Amino acid sequence: MELGQLGTIDTIIFAVYIVAVIAFGVWIANREKTNTASDYFLASRSLPWWAVGGSLIASNISAEQIIGMNGSGFELGMAIATYELMAAITLILVAKFFLPVFLKQEIYTMPQFLEERYNGTVRTIMSVFWIALFVFVNIATVLYLGALAIQTLLGVDLWIGIVGLVLYSASFSIFGGLKAVVWTDVVQVIVLMVGGTVAAYGILSVVGDGNFLVGIENLYNALPEHFEMLFEPGDTYLDVANAHELSTGVNPDGEATALVAGDQYKSSFQLLPGMALLLGGMWIVNSYYWGNNQYIIQRALAAKDLPEAQRGVAFAAFMKLFIPFFAVLPGIAAWYLLREQDPANLPITKADQAFPWVLANYVGVGFKGLTFAALVAAIGSSISSMVNSTSTIFTMDIYNKFINPRATQGRQVRVGQISAAVALIVGAMVAPALANAGQVFQVIQEYTGFISPGVLTVFVFGMFYRRGTSEAALVVVLASVPLSWGFQTLMPDLPFLDRMAFIFLLSAGLMIIVSALTAKSEKQRVAEQEKVSGYGEQQKRDLSGKLIKDTKLRNGLSIAVIGVGLATGIRLLLQPVPGVPQLMAWIFVVLSVIVIALLYTDKTADDYKAIDLDPALFRTRMGFNIAAISIILILAFVYTFLA
Repeated sequence: MELGQLGTIDTIIFAVYIVAVIAFGVWIANREKTNTASDYFLASRSLPWWAVGGSLIASNISAEQIIGMNGSGFELGMAIATYELMAAITLILVAKFFLPVFLKQEIYTMPQFLEERYNGTVRTIMSVFWIALFVFVNIATVLYLGALAIQTLLGVDLWIGIVGLVLYSASFSIFGGLKAVVWTDVVQVIVLMVGGTVAAYGILSVVGDGNFLVGIENLYNALPEHFEMLFEPGDTYLDVANAHELSTGVNPDGEATALVAGDQYKSSFQLLPGMALLLGGMWIVNSYYWGNNQYIIQRALAAKDLPEAQRGVAFAAFMKLFIPFFAVLPGIAAWYLLREQDPANLPITKADQAFPWVLANYVGVGFKGLTFAALVAAIGSSISSMVNSTSTIFTMDIYNKFINPRATQGRQVRVGQISAAVALIVGAMVAPALANAGQVFQVIQEYTGFISPGVLTVFVFGMFYRRGTSEAALVVVLASVPLSWGFQTLMPDLPFLDRMAFIFLLSAGLMIIVSALTAKSEKQRVAEQEKVSGYGEQQKRDLSGKLIKDTKLRNGLSIAVIGVGLATGIRLLLQPVPGVPQLMAWIFVVLSVIVIALLYTDKTADDYKAIDLDPALFRTRMGFNIAAISIILILAFVYTFLA
């Protein structure tokens, strides 16, 4: 089968599925009334655990995973699966330590938490940051990758695919709110898992001469470099787009290429720097995404209660362990089948075409339409989730705060619908600009990494560092992007995960130092505490005996600094990166020690907005604990076997 064709049966299956999902979403939107902000933005806080977990996966697994990760698997191999595998254990940590605090505060949005802990300025700045990130990076990239798959399989122009995805997502997400999004997610995650498994089974059976298990074995034996989980500094990969351009002599615009021989080989280590995938910057990527990202955490905030939310997140963690089977292995199999061909004649001219090529050529009639429907389902789910969260932040953190503080519940819902439509339209206008990108999944990680270290610092220290002030949070938030850009410019050879680890260390140091410099006087602190919480000083002292001890909080923050910063410094000493001076490794080590010393020597009084944490808040049930231990054991086996 040629690219750009989908048979009659597959087209019918695909069309029936799309119409059915739209009809189901519209029915949910009309059946479940969204008269209040809680109805529209948090599904009336009524979601059961299986809906929370299913919606988390459906929102997360989208075009950038199925298409983008298969593209990275095509060029880099199984190491890209670290984003999925380490996400499983991150989800457990988020459910254990982050969710109890967020649900205790009864918040709608992440910026709202920042105002309750710090002040309105921090909330507003982060609201603008997140809206821009969702619209110009997340929504735009998912629309582009989805349209690329539609273009490959249906042979239509890219813009037609973008418009189709916009209309599909808008049909139920704009009017139905989070409730319509979640219930369609529950259906779509089933189709996604089935369709993705069918695609992986199809091509692996080809590789294994009819047996998909033999196919996996053949891939492992023939491409051992594609099953490395931890790269060394000298490891490289073939950039297919550059190889094609060098072979043909022209760039994508039809002009003479400016590339020279050797430009087709790039550093694998730069994208996935060895042990940084286990200790270091990867924790920042995952903790920010799963713990502070509005369109992800919003599902857990909408759960019936904390135990239900934690069960749902644990369910999602188990599903994450299975995702590399269809989000990475088909890309590796595509490389296996095409690796001997002339780059000038490959049917794949860029990495992100790997999965659509697999789908077009190695999935049987009928199943092709189902798998394509699964892909569109994943794309639609993610776009709907991002759009809903964008509208939630705009309505609750911008409109209600600055434009119309007295807006009725009905007016808030209407503004949410309008802002959702605007976010979709703007994202669609930006999407075509990504046409010349290589591995779009890596582009997303790179640019999200400009803000994630600072944002994660502000949240983690906001929850577990009682001395953090609003002035310190403001400095960290504003400094995050300039610091990231500056270090990218000054030290371009430093892998972006390591750069994120360094920015996290700087942000933690800034948080402690600026908090000490801007701490309130004892008199101001007591007065403001009484104003905020209603507690007098004696009541506060009586309550403090029931709270988590300050030493435990310092220990927890120190573990974070060691796991991210100190671990990166030691790794750079043992595994030097070409182009990065050895001095940088020592700077990591010294800065980590300084931050830890500051944590333990800081004698500043608690900030008046510090969150009171009862130890009982973090107790989890036996089922959750068993799930957590099981996930850790599975990951230990995978990395022991493949490392």
